[in-house]
Amino acid sequence: MTDRRRFVALSTSVTLWMGTVVAAMPPAVVAAASPTVVAATPPAVAATVSSIPAFQAETTQPVRASQGMVVSETVHASKAGADVLAAGGNAVDAAIATGFALAVTHPSAGNIGGGGFMVIRFPDGTTTALDFREKAPLAAHPEMWLDESGEYSRTKHHRGALSVGVPGTVAGFWKAHQLYGSQDWERLVRPAIGLARDGFELTDRLARTLRSFVTGRGAAYEATVASYSNGGRPYSSGDRLIQTELGRTLERIAVEGRDGFYAGETARLLVAEMEREGGIITLEDLARYQARERTPVHGTYRGYDVISMPPPSSGGIALVEMLNILEGYDLAAMGHNSADYVHHLVEAMRRAFRDRAQHVADVDFADVPLHRLTSKDYAATLRGEIDAAAASVSAPSDIADVYESLETTHYSVVDRNGMAVSVTYTLEGGYGSGITVSGAGFLLNNEMGDFNAGPGLTDARGLIGTEPNLARPEQRMLSSMTPSILAKDGELVAVVGSPGGRTIINTVLQVLLNMMEFDMNVGEAVAAPRLHHQWLPDRIRIESGGVSGATAERLRRLGHTVSVGGSQGIAHSIMIDPETGDRLGAADARNVDAAAAGN
Repeated sequence: MTDRRRFVALSTSVTLWMGTVVAAMPPAVVAAASPTVVAATPPAVAATVSSIPAFQAETTQPVRASQGMVVSETVHASKAGADVLAAGGNAVDAAIATGFALAVTHPSAGNIGGGGFMVIRFPDGTTTALDFREKAPLAAHPEMWLDESGEYSRTKHHRGALSVGVPGTVAGFWKAHQLYGSQDWERLVRPAIGLARDGFELTDRLARTLRSFVTGRGAAYEATVASYSNGGRPYSSGDRLIQTELGRTLERIAVEGRDGFYAGETARLLVAEMEREGGIITLEDLARYQARERTPVHGTYRGYDVISMPPPSSGGIALVEMLNILEGYDLAAMGHNSADYVHHLVEAMRRAFRDRAQHVADVDFADVPLHRLTSKDYAATLRGEIDAAAASVSAPSDIADVYESLETTHYSVVDRNGMAVSVTYTLEGGYGSGITVSGAGFLLNNEMGDFNAGPGLTDARGLIGTEPNLARPEQRMLSSMTPSILAKDGELVAVVGSPGGRTIINTVLQVLLNMMEFDMNVGEAVAAPRLHHQWLPDRIRIESGGVSGATAERLRRLGHTVSVGGSQGIAHSIMIDPETGDRLGAADARNVDAAAAGN
């Protein structure tokens, strides 16, 4: 590890590079500044955000920069990361700064009280992955969500203090920095501290979600109302959100590193909150938590290398399994989102999600057949089961699956030397458990809901009680997060990921196929309509406008149940221009607050 870090440090420029503004908007709306920040927000809304130099409305044209690029859920977080790149930091440094800034500016999913995954590709083509998924507390057990009569309680499982897992985000960022960072740790946390203490103006979207949260389930927690309302009154668009307690917590993390969260004042405040609310996380749980470095899942598709997250994420395995199945078909000849194309995608999805539910869990506690599931031979066997003229049937008796929230966040980073970082992290549900740590100002996750309900509780309603993903002390719960990196012939091609619960895997699959099979640029690949199937329920969900009425009807004649409407995922992605080497950033316009920032 020491040798790798020395390589990273030496390969990182320490000079301040001042870039020029490049935006996919008419010149009249672009103001020169560095770094370039281009938001997915319409200009009328974007103009209310101060100190942001450039904006674009919905477009399939990516933002171009010659040196580095960050794409995330908020303008402020993307700018924090891009500023680090402009000051000579590498992609890991920028990812840490972006993640901490998102904990302030995107509180529904950005976090220090949750966990997630980071996939890294170095300039020499080698790769690694950081697992900072939350863990079950030491007092956890498989029956913890059953009442005295043995009945399952969904409320205990997904709401309240028993749903909180031991947070991993700060430990994950700290480990990434210790192994591969090049800049001073405190420097990387400072932008988030400023955003928390000085505040930032709320967008329409964030003000709406905060209002719903503090007048809904967040209203049950005094510290939550205090942190996310204006003296008990819901915030409005344009109001300034100041988070003084969170700023103090971030200050401790900046000065003390990992111990600023897992020991001392922050740890005591977290455990006190758990004791008040009936939770089971202890000081020992926090002290014992460690992020893990893991070997990424690696697959190939028509000459491309696909690098993604291994267990306890199911994303990398399922992604590679589906690509292996689909490699046997001429997808380009079928046509994008044609009935034939959708049918074959769905049949690949159906089989990968069945395997996900049956086999994947934390590899520290379960024997996951990763090599078999990601092999070309296994994919050929599954491909042989697919009938081109008829839908398969997903029988409820075969397998059920555990609930997973859509509320996650993803961001992508590429630096001037070609280091790429793909990060997906979460609180599980939107605003997590709803519990804010009093005196510390941050929300806690409800990730324990990603464990199976209890032993033997699999039923037709969607509960699953199979052994691998039951709650056990210090086990990490199963996830669908799929931070991924694409390469070809030894060169970086793209960085991709998305929020969206189990839809994450299929969103990433389709963005990658849009690039590899249909020659879309990253903006087009991200903007294209998506679809989802997950074994059960046995239904294809297609985004509004994703297929024609005739295509939907043909799918129904093949035996599929089809629903059209809504949206799927928010796939903030970066692609490398093969001719110029420029970084092309695409902030998914499905979130109008998102932004790409380059230099």
